[in-house]
Amino acid sequence: MFKKLKEFVDGVVFEMKKVSWPSWEELKGSTIVVLALSLVLAVYLFIIDSLLTRIVHLIL
Repeated sequence: MFKKLKEFVDGVVFEMKKVSWPSWEELKGSTIVVLALSLVLAVYLFIIDSLLTRIVHLIL
């Protein structure tokens, strides 16, 4: 059992060495893009939801 665990950990370490990690600037830029697009999508969905709610209230 311990042999399999050691093989697993060794495999994880080996694969993690191949990972291309983003720089701090790339990470900040990507985070800003994700937050901005999430905000735009939230506002868009809020507007659509409000319009559809008013339409349903008018029908009913």
